Amino acid sequence: MNNMGEKPRPGFVRRFSLWRDEQLARHALKAAGEPGLVLDLPSGTGKFWSVLAEHSNRVILAGDQSADKLALAENHCPTAVLKRIKTFQTSAFSIDLNDNAVDCIFCMRLFHHIADSEERSEILREFYRVSRDTVIVALWVDGNIRSWRRKRMQTQRDSCGLPAARRSRFVVGRTAIKGEFEASGFRILRYYDFLPGYAMWRVYVLRKINQ
Repeated sequence: MNNMGEKPRPGFVRRFSLWRDEQLARHALKAAGEPGLVLDLPSGTGKFWSVLAEHSNRVILAGDQSADKLALAENHCPTAVLKRIKTFQTSAFSIDLNDNAVDCIFCMRLFHHIADSEERSEILREFYRVSRDTVIVALWVDGNIRSWRRKRMQTQRDSCGLPAARRSRFVVGRTAIKGEFEASGFRILRYYDFLPGYAMWRVYVLRKINQ
């Protein structure tokens, strides 16, 4: 039993999820050529800062629309890691950086919250402007057991005349997102699935084309 006030340890599923997220991030950064100047956007509470800082020569910019999240991330970040990070408040739709400002944009916690194709494309075009070389982006895709179950549940709700479930996370068709990447000026270098064939979570490594 934990002592009063002691923070409980996360369960196995949560620990595995965190481990796998970090593993996928490392794979993606390696596929991107271990970029030296990375923009983490949106950085949220700095979940991936320690992973990004594992490369000793890497410079890290961290942007988020929420000043409160940036402050929380800084307060909980190890001092040695924080020294290598420059935070700033910005939006993925209009990044406060010059053209070709960074080697890579690292975007792990945004696209699965965006249902609209045009909004995703608007962000991707901004990523194309700001990145010199690569973009790492994660989202939920179809073609797996979890997405099939999700779709089946909605079909059952429809057949019963129930309203669609309110959602803040959305599944994107693999063919559709590939088209959006290409239309925005990227080609897919690699992708990594959280649990191939089962989970919806996929991390893409993109490279700019037509440079």
